[in-house]
Amino acid sequence: MINTDPNHKHKYDANGKQLCCTLEEKINSKTDKQSGCCTVDYKSEHSEDDGHDDHDHSGGNESTLKMFLPALISFTLLLIAIAFDNYFTQIWFTGWIRLIWYVVAYVPVGFPVLKEAFESIRKGEVFSEFLLMSIATIGAFAIREYPEGVAVMLFYAVGEVFQTLAVQRAKTNIKLLLDQRPDEATVMNGENATIKKASEIIIGEIIQLKPGEKLALDGKLLSDTASFNTAALTGESKPDTKQKDETVLAGMINLNTVVLVEVTTAYTDSKLSKILEMVQEATAKKAPTELFIRKFAKIYTPVVVFLAIGICLLPMLFVENYVFSDWLYRALIFLVISCPCALVISIPLGYFGGIGAASKNGILFKGSNFLDLMASIEVVVMDKTGTLTKGVFKVQKVVAVDISEADLIKYTAALETKSTHPVGTAIIEYAKGSEKEATVTDVEEIAGHGLKGKVDGKEILAGNVKLMKKFNIIYDPEIDTTPFTIIVIAINQKYAGYFLIADEIKEDAKEAIHSLHKINVKTVMLSGDKQAVVDAVAKELNIDQAYGDLLPENKVEKVEELKLKNLKIAFVGDGVNDAPVVALADAGIAMGGLGSDATIETADIVIQNDQPHKIFTAINIGKQTKKIVWQNITLAFVVKGIVLVLGAGGLATMWEAVFADVGVALLAILNAVRIQRMKF
Repeated sequence: MINTDPNHKHKYDANGKQLCCTLEEKINSKTDKQSGCCTVDYKSEHSEDDGHDDHDHSGGNESTLKMFLPALISFTLLLIAIAFDNYFTQIWFTGWIRLIWYVVAYVPVGFPVLKEAFESIRKGEVFSEFLLMSIATIGAFAIREYPEGVAVMLFYAVGEVFQTLAVQRAKTNIKLLLDQRPDEATVMNGENATIKKASEIIIGEIIQLKPGEKLALDGKLLSDTASFNTAALTGESKPDTKQKDETVLAGMINLNTVVLVEVTTAYTDSKLSKILEMVQEATAKKAPTELFIRKFAKIYTPVVVFLAIGICLLPMLFVENYVFSDWLYRALIFLVISCPCALVISIPLGYFGGIGAASKNGILFKGSNFLDLMASIEVVVMDKTGTLTKGVFKVQKVVAVDISEADLIKYTAALETKSTHPVGTAIIEYAKGSEKEATVTDVEEIAGHGLKGKVDGKEILAGNVKLMKKFNIIYDPEIDTTPFTIIVIAINQKYAGYFLIADEIKEDAKEAIHSLHKINVKTVMLSGDKQAVVDAVAKELNIDQAYGDLLPENKVEKVEELKLKNLKIAFVGDGVNDAPVVALADAGIAMGGLGSDATIETADIVIQNDQPHKIFTAINIGKQTKKIVWQNITLAFVVKGIVLVLGAGGLATMWEAVFADVGVALLAILNAVRIQRMKF
């Protein structure tokens, strides 16, 4: 039951788990009902109508026991009846009484299916799995095979419940995403706090966020510092500390003190809104395999109905001792076996499970078709800055000559406080406040060279090699061969060392490239940086090919060259300038997609954090999903093919038919949900 108290606020633990209120009703209203007996779409409207749009597998708020109750009643009555027939013979258990007993056992599981068959026919879809099951079971009653008629429908109903449970499990990760944003927030007006609906809060208003609460809208942090759980957005449970004026996003959970946030984005335009919209629409884009099975089932079902009629009636023209009931029994077996549920249930469920597993790992697929595509990727093309590197200048190395490293850092950082250059900022950050102890005077900026000034009475020169040459200072010649940015330091006209400053490579970048190579995926890096820098990064990461000095249009040309070789290409980028290449590649992947609206719109797959290793994870999930789907297709066709032949030849009973239909469907469902348990 949903808490309707207007003053009630959801509470969450540090891991993002909600501590109060069930969200099932809200989730179901977001995701809609599943449409079709054997589909797992969010939408009630199919792209290709399957004829049974009102049949629901969401399960709603029903308990497992309640879902199984009709089957339990039928199973109990069936067991008693079989016992009376075979083991504990009762004089009264004959004729009409026996028939009525089996009908009562049939109704709890059979009536919903008969109803669905009627509704399908009324809508113009005559040939559905409901009709197949209805004809088969009513026919079994007509030839007085009552136990088998009840058993077929019973096992079919059990299969339906298991399907419902499997769908619920597959939806769990995506369901959680759908309530990452609270409906209400506390708005501050001076000292006064009021509760407002999140959708009514306007840009510029101040939100108060208590510990354990989730942020409802994107905004700017007004408090000095705050720690947030970002698992809902990135899949990472590690707390993220934000400083004053930094951007904070809807869905983040405040972990420590009460903080204030200024709203900067409208409710409908937040990053989370875009992500939720993407997830909700993901299953509408079907994989080719899924679309084929749908079309196949539409042709296949009427064909088997007419074949069953043929099995029943045609033998009277050729068989000398034709017995109608015998051949009707074979036809009914054929109908039960031929029901395509194992395919139309398990295949969408497999893809759905893949999307759910990806969401759990902080990867958003915009459709199941991209799961198939990622499984076949041969080349991953990557941008350098922001994808493989952090995109921030950091001091990577300090070399001090005839001076302590601490003093070199202090003097240089103190001088750089008089500069606005990003390189200077990197040195100041590296100094961690030691520069504040020094006195700086007589600072002069020499354009294109660097800085000159006095720190604690010592003359300091800090800049590139051109500055050293200008003042005739002899420095280490190895500096000239380094591709990265070098700040050379001289103290009192004497060489004192240097700072190596470079864009820092991400911690898992090397592991990501290694993992891609293990599955025979080639790697290419494209960058606007100097070729020497690009080559150095490529060498460190063991990237197959690397191209530098590229403009956005040059990146497009490189991808087009690869496409001419008929290679399946995924491009990974992080910014607006990468959008054209993302659109051109077979699969476009947005890295750190929370930071760029353009890449979210353009990309087919969004990696919600900055981890390059997620590229491999996305490919791996695609491969595992495709593997499971084809396992299910093979299982269904092989088993059904064998039992169909046996049934038509009179060698299989209704019990074998039940296994070929419901048994195979259950095995396929269990196989499909395996992907939810896999570690990626």
